[in-house]
Amino acid sequence: MYIFKNAWKSIIRNKGRNILIAIIIIVVSTSCAVSLAILKSANNIVDAYNSKNPIEASISMNREVLITKLREDNKTQEEMINSFNDIKGITEEEIINYATSDYIKDYYYTYTLGVDAKDLTEATDSLVKETTEVKTETSTSSWGSPFNGGKMPPRGGNMGGRTTSKKTTTTTTEKIFNEKAQNGAFTLVGYNSYEDMKEFVNGEYIITEGNVSEDFNSSSCVISEELSTLNKLEVGDKITVIDTNNTKKTYELTITGIYKENTESSNDMTTMFSNSANNIITNVNFIKKMLDKNTNLTENITPTFILKDKDDIEEFSKEVESKGLSEYYMVTNNIEEIEAATKSINNVKTFATTFLIITLLIGGIVLMVINMINIRERKYEIGVLRTIGMKKSKLSLQFVFELLIVCIVGLSLGAVIGSLTSVKVANKLLESEIKNTSEEYNNISKNFGIENKEPDENKEEPEVEKVNRYNFGVANINEVNSIEAVVDIKVLLELLGIGVFLTLISSLVSMISISRFSPLTILKERS
Repeated sequence: MYIFKNAWKSIIRNKGRNILIAIIIIVVSTSCAVSLAILKSANNIVDAYNSKNPIEASISMNREVLITKLREDNKTQEEMINSFNDIKGITEEEIINYATSDYIKDYYYTYTLGVDAKDLTEATDSLVKETTEVKTETSTSSWGSPFNGGKMPPRGGNMGGRTTSKKTTTTTTEKIFNEKAQNGAFTLVGYNSYEDMKEFVNGEYIITEGNVSEDFNSSSCVISEELSTLNKLEVGDKITVIDTNNTKKTYELTITGIYKENTESSNDMTTMFSNSANNIITNVNFIKKMLDKNTNLTENITPTFILKDKDDIEEFSKEVESKGLSEYYMVTNNIEEIEAATKSINNVKTFATTFLIITLLIGGIVLMVINMINIRERKYEIGVLRTIGMKKSKLSLQFVFELLIVCIVGLSLGAVIGSLTSVKVANKLLESEIKNTSEEYNNISKNFGIENKEPDENKEEPEVEKVNRYNFGVANINEVNSIEAVVDIKVLLELLGIGVFLTLISSLVSMISISRFSPLTILKERS
């Protein structure tokens, strides 16, 4: 208690110096509060984005290995196609087996299925092989006798008869085709949810009329503008798709929307129609109904696995390979895409962290210099206290208490000022990212042909649906508009920790100086 009282008296006695120290601490704490607020806001945005954009792994063709193998075997084009046909596709059972992993949180898969339709030409990758065969037919005729009306052989000729040859050329054609290519003029593409429809989320496809149905169990679809124009189809019309293996089996779909392929993502000037012109987008359940009625149909399944952590991707890849994944397939991920999407926010975090470190360094150095000056000015006081028997540890503790009291006062004022300014400063620095993300959020909503609106409060929905509805894998960022949203108890505790840290660092000068001072020497210098 004596040390605390003596420290408080010393603070009152040296008002000018302590006010200067308090001002420095206020500036440092205000800067730290703003920096911590920016870091908090940026971390919230990154966490929100990562929660809506989980680490995804998929299985795709390893074309590098495929081409290398074909090149090493020196195969012809026909042999290449046949070898490619021998590669087995990924089955639903294999996908479920791969998904049974400690690294996987969830998974889904997209179906594609070829169907027939009228007045559309199928585009497939095929090779027409022509084989030419030449046959030579030989016939022999005998010479007759002049007595029975025949002719005598020419002079020097063979009396056995006459030999004639006839060549016949036969050309046959054989179609060598990619058996993995979808049969039929159209391609049905089935999804499970909005989040799975990456083409719409990324803006590759954009709804121009109607919308993508929210009911992923209905017999509904969206078609391309090209298909709509060629067949004079509109939203609300019905189309009938035909089973490629059984033309008697037909299935009816209702058009709920018409989409176009974004011209910015497609720059092929050699074709009249886009690559997606023949795609009919529906849901997985509709395609499964078709497959249940005809097991001979060949579908293509594209899996997507949701990983628990990005550090698990390598281990998951090894696990999938150990479960029998063909060397012609490989595991891909979206880590680079996620890091690229949050790059600007991470840049803001880096700036805030750098600013915080520089502020602490400068503040710590300034406080140490002021403390050194303070010790030199109070050498006589130190000598007297040491002479009357005060221990070095207690004397050092008194100086620490003095600085700590001034630091707490300065931190309190700095926290208040920081709270009042951090909201505007944080939002100003994050303004561009908030604006860009909000625009992206609204644009994706338009891609699906729906408005970005809040769910109907009167409509009963599960809480999960209320939270996750219309997220489309984009962080829903709201501008920080309250002090509590930026400077909370966590930030205040961090500020307190910073104050204690600065106090201890700057007090080291006092402790070292006091331990080296000799009381008698100080008093002699004074006299």
